[in-house]
Formats: sequence, structure tokens, C-alpha cells
Amino acid sequence: MTAPQIVWFRQDLRLADHAALSAAAAAGPIIPVYILDDVTPGDKRMGGAQRWWLHHSLEALAASLSERGLSFVIRRGEPVALLRQLMAASGATQIHANALYEPWWKKVDESLSAEGQLTLHHSNHLAPPASLLTGSGGRYRVFTPWWKALLTRMPPARPLPVPAMTAAKPVASDLLSDWNLLPTRPNWATGFADWSPGEEGAREALRAFLPRLSAYDETRNLPSQDGISRLSPHIHFGEISPATIWHVASKEAGAAAEPFLRELGWRDYATNLIDQMPDYPDRNGKAQFDKLHWREGSEADRDFEAWCKGRTGYPIVDAGMRELWATGFMHNRVRMIVASFLTKHLMIDWRRGERWFWDTLLDADYGANASNWQWVAGTGVDAPLFSRIMAPLSQSEKFDAGDYVRCWVPELAGVSDPYVHDPDEYGARPKAYPPKIIGHREARERCLAAYQATR
Repeated sequence: MTAPQIVWFRQDLRLADHAALSAAAAAGPIIPVYILDDVTPGDKRMGGAQRWWLHHSLEALAASLSERGLSFVIRRGEPVALLRQLMAASGATQIHANALYEPWWKKVDESLSAEGQLTLHHSNHLAPPASLLTGSGGRYRVFTPWWKALLTRMPPARPLPVPAMTAAKPVASDLLSDWNLLPTRPNWATGFADWSPGEEGAREALRAFLPRLSAYDETRNLPSQDGISRLSPHIHFGEISPATIWHVASKEAGAAAEPFLRELGWRDYATNLIDQMPDYPDRNGKAQFDKLHWREGSEADRDFEAWCKGRTGYPIVDAGMRELWATGFMHNRVRMIVASFLTKHLMIDWRRGERWFWDTLLDADYGANASNWQWVAGTGVDAPLFSRIMAPLSQSEKFDAGDYVRCWVPELAGVSDPYVHDPDEYGARPKAYPPKIIGHREARERCLAAYQATR
């Protein structure tokens, strides 16, 4: 009798184009397993918003497996010990998983691989990060040459179909409800209702985006328009593979898909960075900025709280932060504006913002979150000059964000364009809305002075 094979699901909660699942299914009866590990990641344990998504995504995957006669095993704890216990109890001879590159996963994978218990496969990225090398055999740290190198490997292999699967003997499992992943008192996730976690939800999101794909390059920076894909949480949890998205988008829009595919590639690029610099979410990419004096103390804490709550007096910033709290998501252009505001206007360390996003974003990704923050802050290995300071008021007007502001800042719902972008300037600020926490010119001068001190 063929020995069972364990399929260790992680950030790949799907059945289609799942290399580890396909390999295991071809080798014998399978035991599908998910382990919630709150130990190994340390302070990067999954944030609150992502736990909400995880609950619903695991429910969806369990239902899909059940339709095919398989029981989904979920456990909570340290993966190496739990997987060894499962192998001993089930008689499984091998664990199959898709490769991940966060430092805690690499540590676990090395431990299991050293004993020959783990076989890693590749279907979570467009290309394994270490496979893209410079002419001298080194690794890329700058996006543009990295992207050109990736394109020489594209398109990715055709996505794998859902394999035929045979169930192994059932193994005891935790109950998902016992994990208490959903908020209750208070239930801060009521605004998440528009999301549909799971593999089918990911396919639906892609189908909904396709009619807008050709116009993506024109509309992606306009917060008041429905121009973005909203696929990022599905991609992070692996409910749809990057290869699937690449092939579908290319077929739908041809060359016009390129701006969107570059954004898809950015996630791989960020993975490439953390594969080389595992502590990138905690360390400046450019050592020069280790000398930068970020603001600390009670006043900085007060300003940080105002930023988190969307009470800075800058409408586009406040709209973004309130959208994030209500929905677990923020428009990409607005993410850049609020990150620039925190680091440049308020001179607060980008790592505080990264940690807030980690807990509140549904799509918080170890590599992408750090790379995006360091790019905007100017501290990253491939980032604009620190002296590039976004002007949130003019950004709001330039990208026609009036309706977006009125949606998320109800105090300004009755303020028309152009006054809504800067109600203080036009004497149109309602009493219920706070004044600017700091003036733009004052903030810019303070930021540039701090930067000069590092040179």
C-alpha cells in the first residue's frame, strides 16, 4: 500500500496550480494540513486583519477538499514538532510544500529538509528569487534590471489543473472555531463584508477586474475610480497563483497588461529582497539613514495616534487611514501618500508605520510591506531620494480624490471640489474636522533639515 503524503498548505490556500499538491497527489493518498504558527515568526505573527481573512479562507479550502472526499487537518503550534507527530501518527513518508522566503519559514524548511522529510516545490512566485542573477552571477537589488531579467523568463509555465486526489486515513484536527480568529467584542471587521476570501473569491475578483485591465495604467492612481484589481489579499494568501494571473491578464489585454504585470512583479521583487536581507522590515536599506533622528516621545506618539485614526487635518491622508481601519485595505496611491506623510511630514520612523500596516492590512506581506515603506521613506536599497516629499494636498487634487475623501471623511461630505482637498486653505473646514497637525512648508523644512544632518 502506498504511504500517505502530507501536503502542507501555507500561503497557498488553493487547489489549482499548486505544485506541492500535484506532486503529492501523484505520489499517493494525501493528508492536507494547515498549521497556524504564532511562535516561529516572533513579532511578525499574523496581524488581526489577516486572521479574519485566514478564517474564511480556511473555511473555503476545507469545503473544496471535502467536495473531493478529503478531510482538512488544521493544527496550531510549532510546525516542525507538529509535522513530525503527524508523520508518526499517519505513516506518511514525505511532506510537500511550496517554497516561501520569509526568514521563519526558511528556518523551519531547513530543519525539515535536513532530515529528508520535506520536498519543496515552486508555484507561489513567478520565478524562484535566487534564479534571477546578474551577468556576474550576483543578485539584483534594483527593480528595473531585476524586472528586465524576469521578463526573459516569462511567461511562466502554464498553470497546473486541480489534480485527482486520493484521501489518506483521517487524522485528528483542531476545530477552526476554537482558534478565535474572528473579532467579537468589538467586532471591528464589519466593514470587511465586501471581501470574499477563498479560491473562488479570487477567481471572481480577477474576472471582475479584467474589463478594467486595459485602462489600468490610466486609472490606477485615481482613488475615486474603480481602477485597481483588489487582488492583493487573494495573492498573499495564495488563493490564486501569480502564473494564473499572468496568463489570464496577458491573454485579455496583450501589451496593455504590462503596467499591471509590473505591479504583480513587484511582489516577486520584494521577495527577492527579503531572501537576501531577511531583516529588511527592521533595518534601513541604506546605512546612511541609521543616523537619521526620527521624532520620538509624547508629541510624536500623539501625532502617530492622529495618523492612525485619520485625524491629521489632511483630507487625503485621513481618508486613507479610515479606509484602512474600516475595510482592511487602502488604495495603492493613497498608501504612498500616507506613508510619505508619516515619514516626511511627521518625521516618524517608517518601522512604526510598517508595524501598523502589518496588523491592519488584509494583504500585509513581509517583503512587500517592508519594500513599499522603505521605497516611500527613501531608506531602501532602491528608493527615490529622501528629499522627495509628497505634497498630500496637491496629490489629492492631481489625482481627483474628492469623491474618495467625501466617502471616507464624512465631516467633509458636503464640501465640493476644489475645497475638499484643502479646506483650511479655502476657509471651508467644518468645525467637526481637525485643523492641520502641521503645515506643509514647516514639515518640509523640518524634514530636509533632519536629512541634511545625515550627510
